[in-house]
Amino acid sequence: MIEILDYAFMQRALLAALLVGIAAPAVGIYLVQRHQAIMGDGIGHIALTGVALGFLLSTNAVWTAVLVAAAGAVAIELVRWYGKARGDIALAMLFYGGMAGGVMIINLAPGGSTGDLLTAMFGSITTVSPEDVTAIVVLSCAVLAICLGLRRQLFAVCQDEEFARVTGLPVKLLNLLLAVTAAVTVTVAMRVVGLLLVSALMVIPVAAAQQVTRGFAVTLGLSVVLGVLVALSGTAVSFYVDVPPGATIVLLAIAAFAVLAALTPAVARRRARLAARSEPSGMLEGEPVRGG
Repeated sequence: MIEILDYAFMQRALLAALLVGIAAPAVGIYLVQRHQAIMGDGIGHIALTGVALGFLLSTNAVWTAVLVAAAGAVAIELVRWYGKARGDIALAMLFYGGMAGGVMIINLAPGGSTGDLLTAMFGSITTVSPEDVTAIVVLSCAVLAICLGLRRQLFAVCQDEEFARVTGLPVKLLNLLLAVTAAVTVTVAMRVVGLLLVSALMVIPVAAAQQVTRGFAVTLGLSVVLGVLVALSGTAVSFYVDVPPGATIVLLAIAAFAVLAALTPAVARRRARLAARSEPSGMLEGEPVRGG
């Protein structure tokens, strides 16, 4: 199996998968906590316009997708704040407009085709270029710096916005920062998982980890481990079996969720026995992580 590393494109794909496997759950745990599990899916729709702009401008599509997705994420937050009863309609137009804009622009781009959008939507390990790796490394490091460096503040905002506001935290700024970070993560994962499937990698490892963990730090750690395992395994399987990497990664993540869900009763019994002897350990802020 080591021959997979003989190919330069697979070296790049595996490195990208590793970084995506770390970054996606690190952001996803906050989205799950604030009940925005499908936010990544909406951002992915918007990012298609950015991908198409990259072809139109003959530049790296990752960077143009980052800019457009970040702008879209900010718009999503603004709609969430001020949209009120009609917010869902505004978001729908934003998401569908992103897809339509991508299709329109890619057909105007020299040499562009809808096939290029399909690659971005569902991922392709052969499209990870050296320039993409550089962009993915830089962006992934930025995502992790925010998710880990501001974990206490982000956790407080996601857990209870009103309480966080009372304590003096800049709630709106942190919400915007999290939205932009999610947008960056979506575009980072574009080459490996695909824009339409990256939301699953952001959410499913977190949901799987929650089956057997209770603390924030433990849940985050297990989520990242699961994300890395399914991302690397799915990329390797796609190479040997010649199947789409994004779909393979997501199916493996769902399988991991099913396995851990099956183990939940045994874990619950063990916790009950431990609780009879001592108080259960708390989490980062003393509250359990549970997403919806």
